[in-house]
Amino acid sequence: MAQKPKPLDETASVRAWWGKELRNWRNMRRMSTREVGAKVHLSATMIERIEKCERECDGALASLLDDAVEAGGALTRLWRLVEEEAAKEATHADKVASEVDQGANGARIEGMLGLNPPVLSERSQSAMERRAFFSLGGVAALAPTAFVDLLPSSGPNALPKSVRPEDIRQVLTAADTLAGWDNLYGGGGIVGSSSMGLFIWAKGLLATKYPTELKDGLYTAVGRLSVVMGASAFDAYAHDDATELLRFGTWCAEQGNNWHLRASALNWRARHEIWRGRPDEGLTYAESGLLRSDRLTPREQSMLHNARARAWAKMRNPDEALAAINQSDKIFGRARDGEDVPWMSYYDDAQHHGDTGHAAFDIALMSGRSPELAISRLETAIEGHTNAYVRSRALSGTKLATLTMVAGDPQQAVAIANRALDEVGKLRSKRAVTDMDDLASASARYARRPDVAELRSRITTTVNA
Repeated sequence: MAQKPKPLDETASVRAWWGKELRNWRNMRRMSTREVGAKVHLSATMIERIEKCERECDGALASLLDDAVEAGGALTRLWRLVEEEAAKEATHADKVASEVDQGANGARIEGMLGLNPPVLSERSQSAMERRAFFSLGGVAALAPTAFVDLLPSSGPNALPKSVRPEDIRQVLTAADTLAGWDNLYGGGGIVGSSSMGLFIWAKGLLATKYPTELKDGLYTAVGRLSVVMGASAFDAYAHDDATELLRFGTWCAEQGNNWHLRASALNWRARHEIWRGRPDEGLTYAESGLLRSDRLTPREQSMLHNARARAWAKMRNPDEALAAINQSDKIFGRARDGEDVPWMSYYDDAQHHGDTGHAAFDIALMSGRSPELAISRLETAIEGHTNAYVRSRALSGTKLATLTMVAGDPQQAVAIANRALDEVGKLRSKRAVTDMDDLASASARYARRPDVAELRSRITTTVNA
C-alpha cells in the first residue's frame, strides 16, 4: 500500500508555502508526481522533493510547473514572493558577513576569490576582496549594485559610465581566453591567478547604465565568464567558489534569456556535484538543463544526457546509464556544423566519445559491464583531441590506463599511462591528480613488476610536483 504523503508545513517559509501550493494544484488536477514530472522532463522523485523544498527550483522551472498543473499563473506569481524572501535573507546574511569581516581583524578566508590568491601580496588581502567574495554567495549575487563601490571611480580600472557593445565583447573575449588556458593548463594554473579582477569588473557592468537592447548580451557575457571561472575552480578543487560561480552563471543565463548558456551552466553544475560524490543532485541539474530541450541544439542535449549517464553510473544503475549514453549518441548524430554558439565548439566527436567513455568507465568498474564500450570510446577520444585540449586527452588516457590495468594487462596499461603522465605533468589540475592516484591504486597488485614499479614512482613524482 502506498504511503500517505508527508504533510507540508506552509508556515515555515514562503518557499514552503509555494511547495505546498504546487502539491495542492497537482492534487486538484488529480495528477501524480510522475505525470507532472513527465511534462517538465523531471522524475517523480524530483517533483516530490521540489514540493518538500529538498531540491532547488528557479523561476523558469516554477513557470513550467505552473503550466504543467494548469495553475493559471498562480504559482508563477507566488514565486515572486519566494524570490523577495530570498533577497531579504541574502541582504541580512551579507550584513552579518560584513560585521563578522570587520571584527575578524585580518582573519584569513580561503578561496580563489577570497583572501590569499597565490599571486597576491598580503597588502592585497583587503576588505574589498573579502566583500567581493561574500557577494558571490546565493541570492546576494543577484544584486549587482553591491559591486559598484568595489571599483575605483576614475582611472584605467574604473567602470564605464554606460555599457557599450565593445565592453560586452571584451568580457566574452576574456571568457574565451580563460577557457582556452583552462583546457591547456588546468584550473590550478594561470586561470585562477588572473580571473578575479576580470570578474569584479565584468560583474560591475551589471550595475552600470546600459541600453535595454544590450541587456541580454550583457548578462550572457558576464554569465559566460562566471561559468568558465566556475568550471576552472572545480578543476582546482576550489569547490565553494565553483558552486557560487556556477550558480551565478546560471542566474545570468536566465536573466539574459539564454537557454544555451543555461544548459552549459547546468551541465557544469551537474558534473561538479557528481564529482563531489552527490550524483543524485548532479542528475537533478542535468535534467533541469534539459527543460525545453526543443530550444537546445543536439550537441547541448547530448552534453546533458552524458551528465545524466555519469550520474546514473555513479548511483550504480548501469541500465539507466547505458540508456542515457544511447540517447546521447542518437541525438549527437543529428548535430550539424554552424548551429551552435561559439563556446560549444569544444564539443566535437572527440569530446562526445570522451564524455560517454567516462560514463562507460564508471559502469565497467562498478558493475563489470561493457568494458569494451569504455575502451573504444576512450581510445577514440584520445586519438581525436587536439593539443588545445591537453587536459581532456590526459583524463581520458588515465582512465583508459586504469581500466586496462584492472582488466589484467599491466604491460599495455603502463604504455598508455606513461603517455598520459607526460601530459598530466604539464597541467595544474586536481582532477587529473585524483585520476592518477586512482591509477596508482589499481596498479598496486602488479607493484613487483619492474615496469609497474617505475610507473608508480613516476606517478608519485608527477602528482607531488
